[in-house]
Amino acid sequence: MSNQFPASTGPIRVLFVEDEAPIQVLVQHNLESAGFRVELAGDAETAFERLAYERPHLAILDWMLPGMSGLDLCKSMREDGAYSHIPVIMLTAKGEEDHRVRGLETGADDYIPKPFSPRELVARVNNLLRRSYPELQEEVLTVGELRLYPGQRQVFFEDQEVHLGPTEFRLLQFLMTHPGQVYERGQLLDRLWGPHAEVEERTVDVHVRRLRQALEPVAPRDLVQTVRGAGYRFAAL
Repeated sequence: MSNQFPASTGPIRVLFVEDEAPIQVLVQHNLESAGFRVELAGDAETAFERLAYERPHLAILDWMLPGMSGLDLCKSMREDGAYSHIPVIMLTAKGEEDHRVRGLETGADDYIPKPFSPRELVARVNNLLRRSYPELQEEVLTVGELRLYPGQRQVFFEDQEVHLGPTEFRLLQFLMTHPGQVYERGQLLDRLWGPHAEVEERTVDVHVRRLRQALEPVAPRDLVQTVRGAGYRFAAL
């Protein structure tokens, strides 16, 4: 099974918090075979270390962990602004309805009881990522004669390829998924570098300028428009 999300944003990162080694190996193997990068943690303390080092796109939490439970870990993540946006799947042997409800009420986005099918787990991960990050979908983005291929990291205007750096590619990909929508510099920083990245807002101007320079030789007009006093928007052709 191949990953449905673009290499252009780097591998999709999944944090798996589970204290049973055989299940760690099983889930890691299946997720990595599907194209994801998997970080493992055997308890909540280690999970927070992994979260602080590099935030994942999605977390899978086992309910029964040594020390802090997966349920409490999920609750702590939801209460922390740095991690509250991360989609969470609860994985546990507790299959009763009240446990499922507790997990969802705590903030989990999905719930898979043990024993589980690895194929189903991968499918649930893909489904939750599609809902949480629509801009990461493999689907070709088309606006007029401009086409962006996420999986191939390629952009074409008519039949001419537009060569972009990684950040300019991600910037164009995001803007093309929201044509006509105005975004402030801070909002673009959050989407491209994360809400707590130590990057100056003027950095956005640099990458917008590079994107415009790359599009200028092939596009008929300025596709990335400046909205005075507000930010930037992508103009539909």
